[in-house]
Amino acid sequence: MSDTDSNANDEVQASTHLDACGLFCPEPVMLLHNRIRDMQQGEILELVATDPSTTRDVPKFCLFLGHELLSKTQKDDHYHYMIRKK
Repeated sequence: MSDTDSNANDEVQASTHLDACGLFCPEPVMLLHNRIRDMQQGEILELVATDPSTTRDVPKFCLFLGHELLSKTQKDDHYHYMIRKK
């Protein structure tokens, strides 16, 4: 994943933000699951994490539960994800 690895434009605005920095597997995905469950369909969540395993786990989470991974980027040791709830 690089700074340019993105599936959507930079205009997407998140309605919810989740900071999972400093947490390790499985905590980021557990927090993501809990937060997205309380959101409305179509709302967008921004997740920021430092655990490299999220590059594998977040896309699989979205695929398995049907949420749309709008973008994924990496800046230094931070991984940023934009996810639209199904």
